[in-house]
Amino acid sequence: MLAAANHIAVVGLSPKEARPSNQVARYLVARGFVVIPINPGQDQILGLPCFPDLTTAVNELGVGIDLVNIFRRAELVGPIVREAIAIGAGGIWMQEGVVNPEAAGEAEAAGLEVIMDQCLKTIHQQLWPPTRCNKQ
Repeated sequence: MLAAANHIAVVGLSPKEARPSNQVARYLVARGFVVIPINPGQDQILGLPCFPDLTTAVNELGVGIDLVNIFRRAELVGPIVREAIAIGAGGIWMQEGVVNPEAAGEAEAAGLEVIMDQCLKTIHQQLWPPTRCNKQ
């Protein structure tokens, strides 16, 4: 799922640099992913236009979302997953500490791939570690 993703919506992206959502989003941008910030309280994060929800992002940008990376409390995930299904997102990634089996089941029943309780940045680093230059 991660290898096929290009457009990644980060739901709950914080403008605060110390927050995990901000750190993960910056990492993704640096690795060439197209990050779509989702936070109804912000107009811009990381120099990117921020959207109040997934539907608005898709309608305004005119692009599909390959992966929805969720940084919200578990009890708030259900409506986000239903919106991701409605817009035809490719997959759901619930960040470390976010566990909602019911929402995951809904997504899987709709044909979406789901990762739960895992840090996207950590998994990406494990799968694609930075190359090292061995100058002698």
